[in-house]
Amino acid sequence: MNETTAVPTAPSGEPIIKIRDLKKIYDMGRVKVEALAGIDLDIHRNEFIAIMGPSGSGKSTLMNLLGCLDTPTEGNYTLSSHEVSALDDNELAEVRNREIGFVFQTFNLLPRATSLHNVELPLIYAGVSGRERKKRALEALDIVGLAERSDHRPNELSGGQRQRVAIARALVNKPAILLADEPTGNLDSKTSLEVMDLFIRLHDQGQTVIIVTHEPDIAEYAHRVVTFLDGRIESDVRQAAKRLDTEAVPG
Repeated sequence: MNETTAVPTAPSGEPIIKIRDLKKIYDMGRVKVEALAGIDLDIHRNEFIAIMGPSGSGKSTLMNLLGCLDTPTEGNYTLSSHEVSALDDNELAEVRNREIGFVFQTFNLLPRATSLHNVELPLIYAGVSGRERKKRALEALDIVGLAERSDHRPNELSGGQRQRVAIARALVNKPAILLADEPTGNLDSKTSLEVMDLFIRLHDQGQTVIIVTHEPDIAEYAHRVVTFLDGRIESDVRQAAKRLDTEAVPG
């Protein structure tokens, strides 16, 4: 069984993400493709949002812009008071490493590295000392219930455990935003629920969570669903999020 909560009211105060008239146009030779056609979007701290839409709708383009992996053609994107649309590549990389935690469908773990080392990677890029890296990586693994698997390599873990290691890696820098791209796409239904239970717990602890998904049953766990079509926001709906009534993930 599942429980539902009341539909949340719109948060007040300054948004952590503020997007105005954002456009992304790809130059394909003689053809220009308008992937985003001028969108406005505010996201506040501790929101749990699902971004949905069919292939080609603009949701993946938005994810790349939100994650500072790309820059807009026009418009403004402010993240934690940083005007992202005005940053150069080096500044983008710095903001990305400090403010964004990424979770990918394919996990993107180093196959020959232990769970601990995989989680440490963002801290290596940030110049954190070895002792502090290990401490923070173990703390992140403990959050996702895998501290006892810190010395295991990806091929020694199940698909759900690999994704939880990837979530620990995303959390290790204490990012402002946890951005997940189809995080359950490679998982079976039971393991998908375990991963969603973890996202729910992180949100309950104050983490801002943005999930890009094409699965309506996954979007039901978010408190807000933003749906894209043809590069525009078709709908932006707050909902009573579905909750799990089992302790699916330890720790």
